[in-house]
Amino acid sequence: MSDPTAPADQRIVFRGGLVFDGSGAPAVPGDVVVRGGTIESVRVGGGTEAEPGDQVIDCAGLTVMPGLIDSHCHLTFPSALGHIDPSFNPPVDVSFFHHMPTPDEHLEIAKRNARILLDHGFTSAYSAGSLTPVPTEVFLRDQIAAGATPGPRLRAASFERDNNPVQMGPDGPRPKETGPGAVRAFIAEQAAIGFDSVKLLLSNDDVFFEGGSMVTQYSQEEAAAAGEQARESGVWLNCHAQNPSSIQLAVRNGFRSIYHCSYADPETIDMLDEAKDSIFLSPAVGIMWANVYEGAEYGIDTAMAERMGSVRSLEAMTFLYPELRSRGLRVLPGGDYGFPNNPIGRNARDLDLFVRLFGYTPAEALRAATYYGGLVLDMPVGLLTPGYHADILVVDGLPADDVTVLQDPDNLLAIVQGGRFHKRAERLERATA
Repeated sequence: MSDPTAPADQRIVFRGGLVFDGSGAPAVPGDVVVRGGTIESVRVGGGTEAEPGDQVIDCAGLTVMPGLIDSHCHLTFPSALGHIDPSFNPPVDVSFFHHMPTPDEHLEIAKRNARILLDHGFTSAYSAGSLTPVPTEVFLRDQIAAGATPGPRLRAASFERDNNPVQMGPDGPRPKETGPGAVRAFIAEQAAIGFDSVKLLLSNDDVFFEGGSMVTQYSQEEAAAAGEQARESGVWLNCHAQNPSSIQLAVRNGFRSIYHCSYADPETIDMLDEAKDSIFLSPAVGIMWANVYEGAEYGIDTAMAERMGSVRSLEAMTFLYPELRSRGLRVLPGGDYGFPNNPIGRNARDLDLFVRLFGYTPAEALRAATYYGGLVLDMPVGLLTPGYHADILVVDGLPADDVTVLQDPDNLLAIVQGGRFHKRAERLERATA
């Protein structure tokens, strides 16, 4: 591991690599020059002259690309590679909620997960919701931004509001107010706490009861109130929405990111198409694949996967998302990682699922995980272009031809965030000595 500190005006020249800039254009030989925390230039063809004091990284035979971005991230979920927690595994086991970590302990779990995600090449993340009402993600986001703990640049999201008129509390069930006023109050409260976005469960889910994905939980009046309050409070809206009516509510009322979207019908697909410049879709195919094919060890066999709706959802996604791709909708990798059969750290697998199941080319999948990620974050990340944050990976392999190389962290020879090395392999150390 290299010393992450460097003078603010020092240049780093990533010389002679194959540059994939995130735009979707073919990778080409070139140099990427970083000064301080931003990209100064990208020189196609290479030939950058070193200046006194430059740090030159020999990238011959390697790929230089933007850091990856996860669009459906749950850093407060407990399971990560090397740290599996089977007690948060709905519907098989939810005993996690009977031995909850303290807020400080949960923050440490989230910090651990953030480091693991960064270790696997994800330099930014868009949250799809906190696990509890405690603003753990707000604390985590701010500590990462301050350089106090390593992790991806983060947009923090509130916990998921399900609009159920009965809320479970420590003393048992209790009434919960619903209606437009209650929705407004929730969004205003979450914005005041400091979240960047607020998540609503516009639809329910088959995990909770049979047919749940087809149940829409909010009225048009409530969804409209949500959109109005979000604009007034300066936060974005995200939603879990699987059935056509819930997806349509999201589109009509200005939701930014729609998760799953599995059962969009032709009318809904047309609505999504018309709104494609203002919305982002994150199917979370990773968790569906894990439930269908990789859950038996944790009690999710074929029968359970069918009961949970995962088999049907995966089939529906495999039919739907090639159509959405063909229409140019912004579909982003991010697979609901953080469950025991789908732990944080395995996130790069989503890119391969985009290729194998949705018909994306490797370059298209990379673009979705970089350029589109920068757009949903509304940050200057996801592209190698002057003025953007210097969030860069140096990869041993050709991810624009084979995205699976990104699943092995040993292939990530350098992970750079804001011009600072989070990781630099000894191979690169020797090349620049």
